[in-house]
Amino acid sequence: MLRTALKPRWLGLFALLVALVVTFVQLGLWQLHVAEDKGLADSLRAAHDARPAVVDTVITPHQPFPNPQSGRTVTAVGRYAASDQLVVGPRRLDGRSGYWVVTPLDVASSGARLVVVRGFVTSLTAVGLPPTGQVTVDGSLAPGESPADAPAGLPVGAPPALGSIDLSILVNRWPTQLYNAFVFAQSERSATGADVTPAAGLQRVPPPQVGGGLKWRNAAYAVQWWMFAAFAAFMWFRMVRDDAARD
Repeated sequence: MLRTALKPRWLGLFALLVALVVTFVQLGLWQLHVAEDKGLADSLRAAHDARPAVVDTVITPHQPFPNPQSGRTVTAVGRYAASDQLVVGPRRLDGRSGYWVVTPLDVASSGARLVVVRGFVTSLTAVGLPPTGQVTVDGSLAPGESPADAPAGLPVGAPPALGSIDLSILVNRWPTQLYNAFVFAQSERSATGADVTPAAGLQRVPPPQVGGGLKWRNAAYAVQWWMFAAFAAFMWFRMVRDDAARD
């Protein structure tokens, strides 16, 4: 059969087969990427369009993070623990390097702490203090981050710093219950309902994109292209085998 496969006619068809298989595989991968992109867009749209939920209806203290709720807009009412404020970095926003300003919110309904990313600063002198009194925070829910080394060489008097929002560190640092999540604050309101304007130099951090799974129609198209590639290879093999049998 090998001698038959090396005939010029079959070698030419084999070259064509390779081109077809590569093309079909690439088309399948393209459809798979389309499926992922559409799934992501749908997930983001659903999370964005969902009505804001009270944080305790989405996650409770010490409960594992509910992955389908990543990016969900939640509302929490409580008081900021200004003495435990810290920064996380280095981070980037709009092409600039800086730090996230992270403040724990003692949630009134549960007494537990919710980590809140209040904003981004390029200078540690712009961190400032959080609002006093009762505040209502609206923001996007996110899971804790993986461990990372804390930034070194910060100036004397700088706030405590972490390399990431590693909740396993914070739960040991703060002697209270903690939500297994954090929130990217998008707005803050005082007890009177008035909007709280971020301090000068503090910029809100837009929530990151979240994964959204697949769009199965496009995933099925990807499988079809790969089946075409397998069928083309099978047909070449079968024709060579039949030719060898006739010889």
